[in-house]
Amino acid sequence: MAYQTFQQEYMQIPVVTRTYTSACVVTTLAVQLELITPFQLYFNPELIFQRYQFWRLVTNFMFFGTIGFNFFFNMIFTYRYCRMLEEGSFRGRTADFVFMFIFGGAIMTVIALFVNLVFLGQAFTIMLVYIWSRRNPLIRMNFFGLLTFKAPYLPWVLFGFSLMLGNSVMVDLIGIAVGHVYYFLEDVFPEQPGGFRILRTPGILKAIFDAPPEDPNYQPLPEEDRPGGFNWGEGQRVGAAAEQEE
Repeated sequence: MAYQTFQQEYMQIPVVTRTYTSACVVTTLAVQLELITPFQLYFNPELIFQRYQFWRLVTNFMFFGTIGFNFFFNMIFTYRYCRMLEEGSFRGRTADFVFMFIFGGAIMTVIALFVNLVFLGQAFTIMLVYIWSRRNPLIRMNFFGLLTFKAPYLPWVLFGFSLMLGNSVMVDLIGIAVGHVYYFLEDVFPEQPGGFRILRTPGILKAIFDAPPEDPNYQPLPEEDRPGGFNWGEGQRVGAAAEQEE
C-alpha cells in the first residue's frame, strides 16, 4: 500500500520536473555508492570535444555534491520551483519548458568555458528560482522564518545566504544572469513597442512533448453509437497547480 501511494504521488509530479530531479537523485546516489565518481561527471571541454565524452554536457547539471545539507537544500529548491514553473506559467507548454532548459543550459555551458566552473546544477537551480520569482512578483515569501519579502527578492536572498555560508557566489550570479536573459527575451522584450518574440521553441520539441491540438470540427459519435460498449469515464489531468500564499 505504501509503495502504491508513493508511486501514485511520484507519477503526479509533472514529467520534466520528475525526470530532472530523479536524474539528480540517482546520480548523487550512484556517487555515494561509489558506482561512479564525480570525475566522470564534471564539465571538461577537453574531454568533451577531444575525447567525445559528450555526456558531461548534461551530467554536470545533475550533481550537487555528496549527500548532505548542500544537496538537500539544492534539491528542495530545484524540485519546488521547477514544479511550480511547470504547473504554472508553463502549464500545457512542456516543449517550451524543455526549450527553456536547453537555452539556459547552453548559455551556462558557454559561460563555464571562461570562468572555470565544473558543476552547474546550483546555477541552474538559481535560474529556475529567478524566472519563477519574476513571473510571480506579488507573492510574499518567508525565508526560514527570519525574513519576509516579495518573490523577486528571493534569488538575492539566496545569493546572500551563499555568501554567509562561504560558498562561491559566482554560481549564483551566473544563475541570476542567465535567468534574467531568458526572462527579458521571453517576457519583457516582446511587450515593448516594436518588440517581438526572439525565443521560439523548435517544432521538433513541440512534436515530441506537446499533445496535438484537437480538431475543432471533430464531432464524436453519440454514446449509444460508439462501438465496444465500454464506458471508460472522463480522464483527469495529472498534477495540481502549486498553491501559493499571497
